[in-house]
Amino acid sequence: MKKLVYILVVGCVLAGLLSPSATHAAVTAQAQSKTTPPPGVQIAQTLSMITGVAISPLLGVSAVGCYQYCKAETPEQKAKLPWFANPLFWVPAFLMLAACFLKDTAGVALPTVAKKPMDAIETIEHKISGLVATGAFVPIMVNIIHEANSTGGQPTVALSSLGLAAMDFHWLYDLLVTPVAMAAFFIVFLASNAINILILLSPFTTVDAALKTFRTAILASVAGSALMNPWIGAAWALIVLLISYLIAGWSFRLSHFGIVFIWEFFTGGKHRFKPDPKENRMFLGRKTNKVPTRTFGRLARNEKDELVFNYRPWLVLPRRTLVLPPGTYEAGRGLFYSEIVRIEGDSAKTVFLLPPQYRGHEAEIAKIYNFAGVRDVGILAAWAWFKGLFGSSKPATA
Repeated sequence: MKKLVYILVVGCVLAGLLSPSATHAAVTAQAQSKTTPPPGVQIAQTLSMITGVAISPLLGVSAVGCYQYCKAETPEQKAKLPWFANPLFWVPAFLMLAACFLKDTAGVALPTVAKKPMDAIETIEHKISGLVATGAFVPIMVNIIHEANSTGGQPTVALSSLGLAAMDFHWLYDLLVTPVAMAAFFIVFLASNAINILILLSPFTTVDAALKTFRTAILASVAGSALMNPWIGAAWALIVLLISYLIAGWSFRLSHFGIVFIWEFFTGGKHRFKPDPKENRMFLGRKTNKVPTRTFGRLARNEKDELVFNYRPWLVLPRRTLVLPPGTYEAGRGLFYSEIVRIEGDSAKTVFLLPPQYRGHEAEIAKIYNFAGVRDVGILAAWAWFKGLFGSSKPATA
């Protein structure tokens, strides 16, 4: 992950050198200007395409599929189109997108309780379509763009001078560009999916509208700049990719946090769930000893009776252990989910966020980890304070 930007640049340069369009430019520049784009344009087109589609996978894949279908003139050409260019895919997809548009248009007028389930469905759709597009759409489009810009597979001048004119380096192009394109797509998709999660978690419809407007503006800027000039489009797409790369860890943690909460909210897992007597799944509620917020792991006690948090970065890397500082801990009872808090004077600081299935099991959590007790947190705590402030109390009797 740390070297992705460098790999992308090197891959683009090498692929551009090996592409048939670069060869054609070296052999006959005048013919190239009439029949094929300049060398490297396919790289710029690929970068803009994967960035735009990653921001809104279902819209991007459907739009590309519709364009490919309308561009095909004969039944033979249509028969060779990829799966996403079939009207059986992109027509229902456009209908679904239209329904989402109507939901967003009327979203400001709808109450949050009525709107959030539809936002949750849209978030799940975005997640599934993004993952499918990463593995099934990007490799096909990389190959289509390459073939559209190729000139018959002539070798480069440098390779011809080495006596390698008869060798086909198409496989090397795919080997270099396809994995890089898939990685770049996934990184931008993570950032886009994080916006969806923020929309879902936001309790305000105005904030939802602002986030969706921001995402749409980024998508429009990528598509518009690519239509104006492929190099300007590629430069802007590279900026979007770089920003997405810098926040990739944050985006991944937020996306995983959101999908776990969505799944457990709508499956009602808490009714058939029992906390584990030794360790339980949860998210870190605040940055602790350089371990970032919303890191997913399991809380347990070690042989020294210390609270330890075992986690795997990116869910798959080698396991690490965070030893929590000693102190007084309590289980927090919230309106929608539970917490684990650390008591510091008169305040309670959130340490862990528990998935929704732990709601109602706060007393069991406190017993498992030998906490000091259970308290209301969040909205429940505010409501208890409000009732205490305005509630009437009977005068004490002698």
